Amino acid sequence: LVYHLSVEIYDLTVLFCDRFLKGPKFRRLVEQMTHAARSGKQNIVEGSLENSVESNIKLTGVARASFGELLEDFRDFLRQRGLSIWDKNDPRVLRLRAYREGTQNPHVTHESHESHGIDLSDSEQFSNLVICLCFKEGFLLDRLLASQKEKFIREGGFRENLFRKRLEFKKV
Repeated sequence: LVYHLSVEIYDLTVLFCDRFLKGPKFRRLVEQMTHAARSGKQNIVEGSLENSVESNIKLTGVARASFGELLEDFRDFLRQRGLSIWDKNDPRVLRLRAYREGTQNPHVTHESHESHGIDLSDSEQFSNLVICLCFKEGFLLDRLLASQKEKFIREGGFRENLFRKRLEFKKV
């Protein structure tokens, strides 16, 4: 679920930048936003492929930070244009928070004009959608980090377990 939501956030960020941040004056911002979204997604993948629980925890933390950075870029976009940032109790936010992602959900394409009931041609709605998804992703990543830490406490780390196996081998 964490991965699938990260893919959606990345795809939406690329689409947002294509629609609302055109031209050379936004080049650096577009690079920063798409890099943060991609970094979040890629660090989830890389962490899940690690043998080391410690490395997985570190990369999950990097993913968490990347989505936090992206969230701030979308807030800046709204603030700098005098657009509203939806309150956490706004009915639209509550509807988005209640939505349950599944692995079979279609991803947004450039032809799509709506996602989660949000008009993607409206920059305020679009930004607030991604902000909500980034908060949701942050919540899920925090839970994932907690479970990874608990696993590390219960089972130990990769090197620790290899050393234990080495000692067992030497006893034989």
